[in-house]
Amino acid sequence: MRTARRRDRYRSPLRNSMIALFTAGCATLAVTSCSSASDTPKASPTPSATQPTKPADPTETAKKDAVATYQTYWKEVAKLYADHSGKSSMLKQYAASAALKNVESDAKQAHHHNRIHIGKVTVGNPTVTELDLKSKTPRATLSSCLDISRWQVVDATTKKPLSLPSNRLTKYVIKSEVERWPGGWRVIRDEPQGKRC
Repeated sequence: MRTARRRDRYRSPLRNSMIALFTAGCATLAVTSCSSASDTPKASPTPSATQPTKPADPTETAKKDAVATYQTYWKEVAKLYADHSGKSSMLKQYAASAALKNVESDAKQAHHHNRIHIGKVTVGNPTVTELDLKSKTPRATLSSCLDISRWQVVDATTKKPLSLPSNRLTKYVIKSEVERWPGGWRVIRDEPQGKRC
């Protein structure tokens, strides 16, 4: 009797595995059969699919590009004046005509007298006051407040600041003309207006 009971209680490892698989299969079946199509999350449409992108306004794009070119132009001007060799600037990518000629000539003269300019030039509030996109060479006129108060003239060898007139303008209105050439916008004229800003 005892032996029979022991045999009934004993289950082979294979039988235990089959019972476990059967139980797991039933549980999976129960979960699967209880879920419905409404439980499945639906992908929501992306905003780009429902709302077409608005084309950029060519006038606003031209204004932004002209202003960006003018700001980069002054960064390159500062590089040219700071480098005694005059080789580190990429000014020709942003300037042409009178603007390029005047800056290169002035920087060369400063370097000839062993002077360099260090520090920062700030172009404040650059604003397009006129824009002509219909002419053969599109053109923009800009007005800005140029701040050279942190742009210091120093001796190229000693790096000591040079004395400059105390009444000189360090923040002044500057009027500029920028043209769109095949290679991009170029500053062609840059004229200080002799007015504080």
